[in-house]
Amino acid sequence: MADGVFPTEIKLHQKSRVLEISFSDGRSFRLPYEFLRVHSPSAEVRGHGPGQEVLQTGKREVDLRSLDPVGSYAVQPAFSDGHATGIYSWDYLYELGENQERLWREYLAKLAAAGASRDKEGGNP
Repeated sequence: MADGVFPTEIKLHQKSRVLEISFSDGRSFRLPYEFLRVHSPSAEVRGHGPGQEVLQTGKREVDLRSLDPVGSYAVQPAFSDGHATGIYSWDYLYELGENQERLWREYLAKLAAAGASRDKEGGNP
């Protein structure tokens, strides 16, 4: 992301569970809530070092309850599963948008390798 690029608009689409974000360089991204939740930059998800990541499962139906500003550089979402510790910088949201397809493929591969599901226990795979 180029220096000085910042969001010009953020929309939450609750029915489709998508955060739509437009940046000052003209790029815009549609980031599903589930995608944001499983890629949370929090220590709870990322761990405290390499190899300590925690695979997030059962997040297909997660909602975004609130989205609070953090200074002028980030937002902190609160998800319906109680997770609210991730601070998403503008750079990180841009990075997620640019790499969304690859990151999603990698996440689905990790779920499959773990025999895990995007649905909560007892749900459909």
